[in-house]
Amino acid sequence: MITIITVILFVYLAGCVLYNLLLAIAGRLSRKKKIAYEETATYAKIAILIPAYKEDSIILSTVNSYNRLHYPLHQFEVVVIADSLQSRTMEELAATGVNVIPVKFDKSTKAKSLNTAFEKLGDNYDLALICDADNMLEADFLLKINHAYQQGHHAIQGQRVAKNLNTPFAILDAANEIIANHLYRKGANALGLSSSVIGSGMAFHYPLIKQVLREIQATGGFDKVLQLLVISKGHSILYLEDAYVYDEKITHAAVFENQRKRWMSSQLVYLRTFWGRGWAALFKGDVNYFNLAVCQNALLPRMLLLAALTVCTALGFLLQRFMPVSYYWWVALFILNILSLLLPIPGKFFSKYLFTAVVTLPRAVGIMILLLFRLKGADKTFIHTTHTQTGIDNPLLDAARK
Repeated sequence: MITIITVILFVYLAGCVLYNLLLAIAGRLSRKKKIAYEETATYAKIAILIPAYKEDSIILSTVNSYNRLHYPLHQFEVVVIADSLQSRTMEELAATGVNVIPVKFDKSTKAKSLNTAFEKLGDNYDLALICDADNMLEADFLLKINHAYQQGHHAIQGQRVAKNLNTPFAILDAANEIIANHLYRKGANALGLSSSVIGSGMAFHYPLIKQVLREIQATGGFDKVLQLLVISKGHSILYLEDAYVYDEKITHAAVFENQRKRWMSSQLVYLRTFWGRGWAALFKGDVNYFNLAVCQNALLPRMLLLAALTVCTALGFLLQRFMPVSYYWWVALFILNILSLLLPIPGKFFSKYLFTAVVTLPRAVGIMILLLFRLKGADKTFIHTTHTQTGIDNPLLDAARK
């Protein structure tokens, strides 16, 4: 029995490592595409949708930052979906001239807010860009999104980069997103697969996203459902590496715990929900759907994967005589996993920032291990992450952009 369990564990962990390594290599071999947006003569009408739940401390600075966008003013509209904002904030938002849509729910979710906005907005838009309340866009973001749209892409994910590197957890979170962007977005596109979406900084053909959102009732992880619905309707998701959206990184352990609890819970829920449909899609030749429905949901989170391999390699050394899988196989797998994590990291990040991330890693891993026993009901509860970073404080911005 121990032999069977050990072999199954090795095969599963090896699958996770090789999957990440394949995407890491593919991303490395893929060149960064520069967008010649200056050549675009047609401008799509864009609705920038910002669900804002209790984001009084950040939403005004975010809205004001959009005044600096290089895009015809009459061709985009900022829409704030105001959920539980204070009356003073509502007044200040109204004074900016943005479109404010007040909403109120017994149980708030991003999907509900977006659906309400679509019900109240007209259909005079080509694209809907979904952003979080803390997101700031680089000045030419809309120009690049528009260029991709004019080329026929109806589902586009921009590159999220860190707004802040002001705490050890923020640095670790920034490194984590750099790796995720490289693997599951750039690497996936390089292999001819759809990029996964992140939940913000993503743009869709307006009629498409309006239709898709009507079918989503998710509390947590709505982006996992969204991307599968987009794929099922015959669209591929483009990762636009050259279009930057700045995102606030978590600053301390409590926020990290809440965020990861939500992510881990939704991953398990949607693995169970889409397991059968994912395999059925594979048998029909739809590798895209299978990848997002099964592969990425079955994948052990990278921090837990690192922890599992560390423990297994150590046990393999201590119990060499009794282990059915050779210790050297565990060492090889451990090294390949480290390689899959280092390949996506830009050279400029190999400094005190990477050292800080590594030092913070054991505490983060410990939190995630404990969360494995506290996931029950997390997918049915709206877990809000509070944002406070009103400016961009990232000394390694070029490294984060790659």
